[in-house]
Amino acid sequence: MEDLDKIKYKRAKKKIKEIKGFYSHLTVYIVINILLLLMHMGLFHNGFFDFNFEVPTWPMFTTPFFWGIGLLFHGLYVFQDKFSFFKNWEERKIREFMEKDEEELKRTNKWNKQ
Repeated sequence: MEDLDKIKYKRAKKKIKEIKGFYSHLTVYIVINILLLLMHMGLFHNGFFDFNFEVPTWPMFTTPFFWGIGLLFHGLYVFQDKFSFFKNWEERKIREFMEKDEEELKRTNKWNKQ
């Protein structure tokens, strides 16, 4: 029993580490994209961070988009147990179709015996 508790503890600790990692990833995503937006708007010109070049516009759109896709997959991986609804739905539908097939098979066998 003690081994089972240790295994459960290790799993829970690993899950918490994954969740913390996701939220850290999300925080960095938000901060960096806000900074990119501010750079694009020109708020850093003639200030503390004075850039001597024009910031191109393509990172303003591509960085959040592709990084957001990566963040989405990261979230789906970390919170995959939260999406068990879809798995349960699929299993219920499989059972439903199997029961319908079984009923249909019984009906056809009933007609064949007569």
